[in-house]
Amino acid sequence: MSTENTGQEFSNHQACETLTGFTLEHLPQDGALRHLQTYQKGNDIWEADDLADRIYFLKKGQVAVMTSDVEGHEIILSVIKVGEPFGELCFCSEEKGLRMTTARAVIESDVIEISYQDFLNYLQSDAKALHSFVITFCKRLSEAERRTEVLAHRGAENRLGRLLLHLVTTRGHSSTQENNKVILHVSHDELAQMAAMSRSHVTVTMGKLRRQNLVFYERSRPLTVDVPLLTAYLNRD
Repeated sequence: MSTENTGQEFSNHQACETLTGFTLEHLPQDGALRHLQTYQKGNDIWEADDLADRIYFLKKGQVAVMTSDVEGHEIILSVIKVGEPFGELCFCSEEKGLRMTTARAVIESDVIEISYQDFLNYLQSDAKALHSFVITFCKRLSEAERRTEVLAHRGAENRLGRLLLHLVTTRGHSSTQENNKVILHVSHDELAQMAAMSRSHVTVTMGKLRRQNLVFYERSRPLTVDVPLLTAYLNRD
């Protein structure tokens, strides 16, 4: 079997777009499961040694789920969008299992908390909700595998470039002015945390990509990625 890189590993997987993951819309409308908490910017929703005994849904704001490397540097594992569940790995933890990660409010955020048992009871009573929740697990697994591929690259340009292509498929917005270019609202600090690189290393590497006209950014303007050119550049040789 050929292992040649075809450049398609960061495609949008349009065949999967009809599969609907679990969101706030699937929760009972009577509010029985909805325990709302507000977290200020920088506050932790859970810490590494907290019990994995509940699932969360983001109603407003933004949340990042993070871990730390051996030197104590924080690495962003995922950024949660409004409506999405997070902390769903409580279903994979052993009884009285710990989180082993940290979830933090990036900005002031409203979060719905549901106990593991209450949510499990709900899924067992609603087949459509269970189906959507399984799809959510599958999407999260796919995203985790792509992040693993990104972090497996040792070269800074390769790692950061492939991270950008991954973010294009999960967080990008098509440019209304130029075809094949995608806008990303992400800072160098976030990229450093996601790529497990230093902030200064990210800045230097992004400068190299910009000089190659693969990415474009200026102060107070969002990052724009030329997807075909960046893909071709990473797959050269």
